[in-house]
Amino acid sequence: MAKKRKIEEADIIDFYMDAVVKYGGKPSSIEDFANDYNFYPDLFYEHFESFEILDKAIFKTLMDISIVNLKEVPEYAYFNKKDKLLSLYYTFFENLTLNRDFVVLTIQDYGLGFSTLSLFNELKKRFIDFIDSLQLKTFGITDSLDSIQKKSISEGLWVQFLLTIRFWMTDDSEKCQKTDIFIEKSVNTGTELLNTKSLDNLIDLGKFLYAEKIKSKDNP
Repeated sequence: MAKKRKIEEADIIDFYMDAVVKYGGKPSSIEDFANDYNFYPDLFYEHFESFEILDKAIFKTLMDISIVNLKEVPEYAYFNKKDKLLSLYYTFFENLTLNRDFVVLTIQDYGLGFSTLSLFNELKKRFIDFIDSLQLKTFGITDSLDSIQKKSISEGLWVQFLLTIRFWMTDDSEKCQKTDIFIEKSVNTGTELLNTKSLDNLIDLGKFLYAEKIKSKDNP
């Protein structure tokens, strides 16, 4: 069969995600990957410099798709800020679950440490842009500290988002229902602390995490 002489970025993403799941990890080389999917290796380099760059692009794309899907919902424009944030989480993690095998294999390949942060570089930019668009405000902060405030809110929610990914990675419940509970409790906690400094939701989240930790010890 003649090799493809033209290939789109979306085709490479589809082929690559299929290959990672099929072989349980990255292809051994770009040349082998191209041969398996019947296109010339040079076509890969027209879109991506390496598998690592491709990995980052895929996670960014998952966030982009989530935001687009979210904004296509007619009611979205009328959501309050907390509901917009919750909706982003639910939509993004639904997309993660739909691609769970690829996502888990890829994150495990990078490891759940600092190296994973590089994998999420492009994803983080999209996430922070979304958070900034919500214009969240903390209680009692003066206008002179506005830029510091925005950065602290964005970075704080980013850490929360990473913790949610970590929780999702080990969620073996049907359709990752426990992750949905975690999302609701963590977002409620974050927004409550921004607005009223209430500890009620923080305690509720802590109880949930403690219960899940005990269950995991009882059922290794």
